[in-house]
Amino acid sequence: MPLTLPRRGLFALEILFWIALAASFFVFPDRLYLLTQILIAALFAVSLDIALGYAGILTLGHAVFFGMGAYAAGLLAKAGWAEPLTGLALAFVLCGLVAYALSVMIVRAGELTQLMVTIAVGAIVVEIANQATPITGGSDGLQGISMWPVLGAFDFDLWGKTAFVYTFVVVLALFIVVRRMLQSPYGLALKGIHGNRKRMYALGSPVEGRLRFAYAASAAIAGVAGALLAQTTEFVGLDTLSIDRSAAVLIILVLGGTGRLYGGIVGAIVYMVVHDFFADLSPEFWMFWLGLFLMAIVMIGSGGILGGLSRLVRSERS
Repeated sequence: MPLTLPRRGLFALEILFWIALAASFFVFPDRLYLLTQILIAALFAVSLDIALGYAGILTLGHAVFFGMGAYAAGLLAKAGWAEPLTGLALAFVLCGLVAYALSVMIVRAGELTQLMVTIAVGAIVVEIANQATPITGGSDGLQGISMWPVLGAFDFDLWGKTAFVYTFVVVLALFIVVRRMLQSPYGLALKGIHGNRKRMYALGSPVEGRLRFAYAASAAIAGVAGALLAQTTEFVGLDTLSIDRSAAVLIILVLGGTGRLYGGIVGAIVYMVVHDFFADLSPEFWMFWLGLFLMAIVMIGSGGILGGLSRLVRSERS
C-alpha cells in the first residue's frame, strides 16, 4: 500500500482497516452474505495480483483455479469428509500443483501468448466440468454439499455469522503470508523481473523458477478463495470456472490498483458494494450504470483507487 506516509502511520492505517472490516460484522448484521462474498472476492483478487501485478504474468483464465478449488472442496465434502480446513488445504495443494505444471509453457511465452493459453485452458476446463455431469453436476452445479462445524464447534448458520468469521480469519491469515512473501527478497526479485526481465537474467537470477513459483502460489490462493465460496454457499456452479469470473476479478484488481497488494481488497469492496447498489437501484439497467462507474474511475487516472490516493497524498505533502 505504497502511500507516502511514515511507517508507523501505515501500520496504524492497516490495523484500522482490518478492524473496520471486522467491525462490519456488528455494523451490518443483515448483510453478512454480501460481506462474506466481498472477502472471498478480495482474496481472489490478491491471488491474481501476485501473478499479474508482481510477476507480470498476463492471465485471463485465473478462474480455472478458483473453480477448481471450489469443486475440490465441494467434492471432498460430498465424498464424506466435510471438515472445512481440510477442504482448504486440498484446494491449496491441488491448484498449486496444477498451476506449477501449466507454468512451464506460460512463463516462457510472450504476453499475448500468455493470454491465449490461459483463455484456452479455461475453456477446456469449463467444458470438461460441463461434460462430467456425474461428478460435477454439469450445468446444474454441484449440489448437496453439507459442511461440518468449523473446528468441530461452530456450525454454518442461516444468518451467515460463522461463514463471515471463518472467511475473515482465513483471508487475514493468507494476506499476512502473502505480504511477508512479497516483502521478502523473493518479492523484490519478482518486482525486478517484472520491471526488466533481461537485466535479471544478466544478474544470474533464476527468472523462470521464480515466475513458476509465483504463478503456483497465486493459483493456490485462488483455489482457497474458491473453496471458501463452496463451503460458505454449499454450492458450486460452472460459473466459478468461467472467463466472466476471470474478467470480473481482473476488473476488481485494476479498479483497486495492481501491484499494491491492498488494491485487490479495496477494489473488491468498492466493486461489490457498487454492484449491489446498482442492482437494487435499477434491476434492469444495473450493468449500464456499473459500466459508467468503472469508466469514470479509469478516466480519473491510472493506478486505480490506491494509485489516485497515492498521488493525492504526494500532492498534499509537496
